[in-house]
Amino acid sequence: MKRCAKIGMIVLGAAALLAFASCKEKQAANGNVTLTVWESTNGPDEFIKQAGKAFEATHPNVKIKFENVELGDTTGQMALDGPAGKGADVFVAPHDRLGSLVSGGHVLPTANPDKVRSRILASCAKALTYDGTLYGYPVSAETYALFYNKKLINENEVPKSWDELVEWSAEFNKKNPGKYGFVMDAGNAYYTIIFTTKDGNRLFGTDGNDRNNSNINSAKSIEGMRFFQGLKKVLNVSASDLDTATVDAAFQSGNAAMHITGLWNVVPFEKAGIEFGVAPLPSLPGDTTPSASFSGTRAMFVSAYSDHPAEANEFAEFLISDEMQRLRFDITGAIPSIDIPLDSPYAKGFLTQLEYAFPMPTIPEMAMFWEAMNNASKNIWDGADPQTELDACNAAMVSK
Repeated sequence: MKRCAKIGMIVLGAAALLAFASCKEKQAANGNVTLTVWESTNGPDEFIKQAGKAFEATHPNVKIKFENVELGDTTGQMALDGPAGKGADVFVAPHDRLGSLVSGGHVLPTANPDKVRSRILASCAKALTYDGTLYGYPVSAETYALFYNKKLINENEVPKSWDELVEWSAEFNKKNPGKYGFVMDAGNAYYTIIFTTKDGNRLFGTDGNDRNNSNINSAKSIEGMRFFQGLKKVLNVSASDLDTATVDAAFQSGNAAMHITGLWNVVPFEKAGIEFGVAPLPSLPGDTTPSASFSGTRAMFVSAYSDHPAEANEFAEFLISDEMQRLRFDITGAIPSIDIPLDSPYAKGFLTQLEYAFPMPTIPEMAMFWEAMNNASKNIWDGADPQTELDACNAAMVSK
């Protein structure tokens, strides 16, 4: 990003306007454009670097400059750096931050919305639509599913329902001291939300935008979280000892037969020599279809503060081309945001689960959801009353 656009945003009289015009004239005469792009490390960074070189090859006046800002930090960083003229031109963010980005005036709408909509998965288009307007360019679709260790559980034994999972795990635990039939991060709302989704019950309503009713403390949510609490009989470990790193390690070391996680763990588990498969989530009691998971869309957004919005939009759109989506899948293993064939034995399980997933809501109240539901999940797992905890969670998100 250049500083001169920020000069023009502040009305300081004729001198400032002249400085702004002079700065713009120098840019136009120069003809060269540098786009700063924020992304995470461990794969996404390499994708941006390679995509940048490919883009530069056909756009010799454009230079792509990668800067590491992690996915969870970009929204807050843009709110600080964008107005000051120090932020990125294009930056990554999870789609559930969209409401905050739009309400803060930090992002521009998608430049070619009809064209982009026609290319991307319907779930990604829905996730990136706010008040009827499409924002950003999705680079991957994410959800989680049930991983199973083929040396510990036969493929035909993989549970189709949570009741079956409890029954199988109880028998497995008896026969295999020190191992677990099932593990999950019991204090992470990203995963525990599945237990609130019976009969179509959804966080913030069917469309995820009911700001007056979170549904997190509805009768169906309370019933589901009581069942969640009962899982402790086959996973008798406190929530504090079931964090993501610990349960990932349990599966990766061969000490757990089943685990709920996402595509990001495929490569680590393969490198660990685990022979595993991926299946849709088990169904909740009374349901016949896989439990509804959160789906996430990882998107590249064009900053509202960029001095080069045309080039920024063009580069971001380039990232959803067939070639770039295949490249990203090869580097990161994440599900592409467009419909292209995937050469992966795990794709079917995730794609099936995506059919039953729903986008994380994008309204600003989601900023309060995570801490509130994380705490509620931990407390419920460790024995607290589900209704009391979910009422507190709702109160943290919804003000009336």
